[in-house]
Amino acid sequence: MPPTLASLVHHSALKLTVRAGEERLDAPVRWAHASELADPVPYMEGGELLLITALKLDAEDPDAMRRYVKRLAGAGVVGLGFAVGVHYPDIPKALLDAATDAGLPLIEVPRRTPFLAISKAVSAAIAAEQYRAVTAGFAAQRELTKQALSDGPEGLLLALAGQVDGWAALYDASGAVVAAAPEWANRRAARVTADVERLRERPAPASSVVAGAEDRVELHSLGTGRRPRAALAVGTASTLGTAERYAVHSAIALLTLTTERSRSLHAAEQRIGAAVLRMLLAGEPDHARTVAGELYGGLLDAPFRLVVAQVASASAARVRAGAEENGEGAGDAVPGTASAAVLAAVADASGNGDPLAGLVDVVEAAAARSGEALLVVPYGERLVLLVVDGGAGVRACAEYAAALEAGRGTAGRDATAAVSGEEGELVMGLSAPAGPIAAATAYKQAEQALSVARRRGRALVEHEELAAGSVLPLLADDAVRAFADGLLRALHEHDATGRGDLVASLRAWLSRHGQWDAAAADLGVHRHTLRYRMRRVEEILGRSLDDPDVRMELWLSLKATSTNSD
Repeated sequence: MPPTLASLVHHSALKLTVRAGEERLDAPVRWAHASELADPVPYMEGGELLLITALKLDAEDPDAMRRYVKRLAGAGVVGLGFAVGVHYPDIPKALLDAATDAGLPLIEVPRRTPFLAISKAVSAAIAAEQYRAVTAGFAAQRELTKQALSDGPEGLLLALAGQVDGWAALYDASGAVVAAAPEWANRRAARVTADVERLRERPAPASSVVAGAEDRVELHSLGTGRRPRAALAVGTASTLGTAERYAVHSAIALLTLTTERSRSLHAAEQRIGAAVLRMLLAGEPDHARTVAGELYGGLLDAPFRLVVAQVASASAARVRAGAEENGEGAGDAVPGTASAAVLAAVADASGNGDPLAGLVDVVEAAAARSGEALLVVPYGERLVLLVVDGGAGVRACAEYAAALEAGRGTAGRDATAAVSGEEGELVMGLSAPAGPIAAATAYKQAEQALSVARRRGRALVEHEELAAGSVLPLLADDAVRAFADGLLRALHEHDATGRGDLVASLRAWLSRHGQWDAAAADLGVHRHTLRYRMRRVEEILGRSLDDPDVRMELWLSLKATSTNSD
């Protein structure tokens, strides 16, 4: 502890005597300062023991002494030392009464004790306290390093909690609690998740303090890059002392080294994962298992899914916006809702212009919390993820997609505003469950789902949805519409002259599967009239309606143009 008035009074060499304010002798002394100014307050910082001989004071005037003592106490002076036998043989009664009334400790300094001796005693005590703090800090650093090497981050957090007499918690890149110590601190750590998410929005290194009714929590970002890789929370009953501050700084350094080392290991693991994926797609599951070893081997022992993610171009986003304006894709909301951490990750990724990195952060954090294996491989302009079927990784992808959809909005104008220039939006395709032997098939399924997601403007499409859906939304493609307009243009031009309604007649005839009577009844004309019109269609188009391929193309063209006109 720093020196106090009590420790100075008990200093045998100083021979000090307390004359007033005995109940406040536990006040820490930041410095001892001698001043004979009538008003030394402008030169005080608070925490000083002021030493005087009353050379320029009217020490026998009660009113003057009350004003003098009141100003000293208001400035944070913790005590007043009065040297007797210099200008006054004893402490004047006016000063003694003023100090007693104000509760300011008044200490009698004997004639044989120089002020310099008191200053030296205070200085020596402060230096000793600083040395103890530094020594304790180095000891804490050694203990934290030992725990980090033997028990990892969990052991380090437990040691840190003991050093600060409080609790400590580690958060991942998504803002979720990874570990906390002691065990009871998990719930307390979860209550500052929102503050951790706000800290992540600031460039690293960053820190903040959250003051609550229970404790005082310091938050520190971890990592050397612009985007924090993790965060540390330290909760204590009061402000950290010097030794505790050393311990926290040591923990920050060690955890930062751990996260940076993890990034290097992650890069090596990613190279192994790329090799495993190439072997799976090449139809070599046995070789893939051998290379995967213990790192990814468990992932290949159970059904898995492949996720293919890509950033769609701005033009694709505009196509999606046009499709939504025409009512296509309605009801295609991504299942599930996004957590606050996922929403923050999406916002952060949007701000950094790297939605793929945001997806990786969310899925890796979810897999780590559940203890699942995960394979993440950059594959050209795409990102391929191999995740456990029905596991946390799949749910994290769905949550991320839901957050993307929420951010984009449901109106086409929002989708258009979401992109500018060459920027785009993240889309994902999810395969059906598969095993190592069917990995290549699963990859094709994910690619097909990705293509549909890009075409429909969905953030995520599962392969199972393709068969259950309709082909009609695909007709929203500009190329399909252009083909339909070209195929039917001659018929529309004919109808525009008022010489017959060939387009409506063709639609009715095709919808009735070529049944003349039923189609004629729908149109309100004689069947011979309908037969004549269909012959005119064949003559104008130069195609035979007996050809099923021609009938299919005409029907799809009619559906495409009707969708466009709607």
